[in-house]
Amino acid sequence: MLDSTLIVFTGEFGRTPFAQGSNGRDHSPFGFSLFLCGGGAKGGSIYGATDDYGYRAVENKCELHDLHATMLHLAGMDHKKLTYRFSGRDMRLTDVHGNVLHDIVA
Repeated sequence: MLDSTLIVFTGEFGRTPFAQGSNGRDHSPFGFSLFLCGGGAKGGSIYGATDDYGYRAVENKCELHDLHATMLHLAGMDHKKLTYRFSGRDMRLTDVHGNVLHDIVA
């Protein structure tokens, strides 16, 4: 079943490695974790890394558009051709950005 099903598990963003006053940890837009399994994703691999504090991405940085492009690729779609017309402009999920992360495709 995992051959044809892509599972994406992620939170909405990362967390800072330090406290935000007495209210817990703050949000970190500079590095976060997720995992993909099945659906053509390369199993047992790690892509990217953060600094020693888990605060900033330092290796294989990618943007959300790259993740979307990769997910669409794994679903058999070309993100550059998947467009819809909105307010007189051809739009796509990855806008004018996004590169497929071929290192995580099996």
